[in-house]
Amino acid sequence: MSWYHHTGRGGQGKRDKFLESNDTPAVRTIDLRREYKTRGGSSLRGQKAGKNVVALDGVTLDIARGELFGLLGRNGAGKTTLIKILTTLLAPTSGRAFIDGMDVTREVTPVRQRIAMVSGGEQSGYGILTVREQLWMFAQFYGVASRVAHQRIDVLLAAVGMSDQANQKVYALSTGMRQRMNLCRALVSDPEILFFDEPTVGLDVEASRLVRDYVRRWMSENPRRTVLLTTHYMFEADELCDRVAVINHGQLVAQGTTNELKRSLQEHVRFQLELAEWAPAFVEQLRLEDGVMNAETQQRDGRTELRLALLREEMIVPTIATLNNAGGRVLTLKRIEPTLEEAFIRLVGDEAEAASEEASHGE
Repeated sequence: MSWYHHTGRGGQGKRDKFLESNDTPAVRTIDLRREYKTRGGSSLRGQKAGKNVVALDGVTLDIARGELFGLLGRNGAGKTTLIKILTTLLAPTSGRAFIDGMDVTREVTPVRQRIAMVSGGEQSGYGILTVREQLWMFAQFYGVASRVAHQRIDVLLAAVGMSDQANQKVYALSTGMRQRMNLCRALVSDPEILFFDEPTVGLDVEASRLVRDYVRRWMSENPRRTVLLTTHYMFEADELCDRVAVINHGQLVAQGTTNELKRSLQEHVRFQLELAEWAPAFVEQLRLEDGVMNAETQQRDGRTELRLALLREEMIVPTIATLNNAGGRVLTLKRIEPTLEEAFIRLVGDEAEAASEEASHGE
């Protein structure tokens, strides 16, 4: 499977300051492996032995300071296992992992002082506390001075639109409000590295957009702030991430900017044309053209929409000439850009298509 390295911004308008950084990576893993054994069961013939399962298989990864990095994979691919190891919640079977140059298994306390984590659907804290009390309590866990904690809490609640809910009991919050509060809880300690494990799962469109917008704003305030995001939502990764990696069966199979992945995995160049006049013979003539891999038509509002798949981009010129010579009048022409979802499915196989379609309906 191909491996695509990051070579630039890829036209995404993302922050690129981390590209020239020679600092120690914010996150580094070296040949990281995690195995576990499933429980055995009983049968008429006796006790069955458990199976060895490889959750991570030689994952090597660098994430620069200041980078918003996306980790994509279907359920069971190894995303959450990697997050748990990096946040000191799970030990690797072999290999090493570092946060800001510190080994996550040997320097647990200083690692935890630099990180925070938000998971989708988590039920953190105590329902009988108010939102402000909850956030203050977590600030104290990290040793934040009380005066500083209250100032941060006010700023964070205002940023996520929850100032009016500051004195509301946590148990009374909606799912969206609770996740906004969890984001504030993660940021109240002013972490350098934020782990986002599917943070917008189950949120409505407005709540999801608010979370994404604030994460971007939070990162822009300090060039050393770093985010590792795992998500099923391809549009979310495309919108937010400087780079992404795709994990499948515990192995990283590709990484780069989203544009790099999309274009590198595109089999053919696709165009959409709108024609004022159409005849069935046009398709037959187009399919005889060198480099025309496919031609399909669809009628829309009295006009014909023609979709072409070409071997190379420059072949659109002789293809349009063929249409004009045959009497077809082109009204509009646009290139159809590949999607990150298409690239993802090509990388991990058809088994991911159902999961990707299910995730795309989450908003």
